[in-house]
Amino acid sequence: MCKNIFRVLILFILIINNSNAEENIMILKLKDGDVKIKLFPDVAPNHVERIKKLANEGSYNNVVFHRVIDGFMAQTGDVKFGNSSNDKFDLNRAGMGGSELPDLKEEFNDLPHDRGTLSMARSQDPNSANSQFFICFKPAPFLDRQYTVFGKVIEGMEFVDKIKRGDESKNGSVEKPDKILSFKSL
Repeated sequence: MCKNIFRVLILFILIINNSNAEENIMILKLKDGDVKIKLFPDVAPNHVERIKKLANEGSYNNVVFHRVIDGFMAQTGDVKFGNSSNDKFDLNRAGMGGSELPDLKEEFNDLPHDRGTLSMARSQDPNSANSQFFICFKPAPFLDRQYTVFGKVIEGMEFVDKIKRGDESKNGSVEKPDKILSFKSL
């Protein structure tokens, strides 16, 4: 009897852990393939909540990668001026907007900016992150504890590597940029 109760308890714990793990997995659909992302709510709970909310509402769909610097990162997430299917789309202003939600307080943490790291973009004000984020192509330790790391690519980094690069002399500004086709929870 005790063994059966123990087995049921273990099974229940495994099911709960699996569902919690899946709720923190996102799929970023790009032109070349799907990118699987693991979110880190334990170190950046408010940023993860914001990303999930905007993604699951469809706010990131058709948002361009407006700033892409080879060997550094690809920046996206301007849901105001960077959405190529929106009447407010303005490539010259992409990178200056955010969502209607209030800016987030920083959640700097000890996770490194390694290849595949997702981190929130912000202005000089550490508490100005809103909807924009970037994905690192290579390690960028100079960003550690200066920007909020909230996730990591766990599959499909080869598709991130194919995002169209910008003009380095124009701070990575991209003409005819690639875009997020969709971004949602698994």
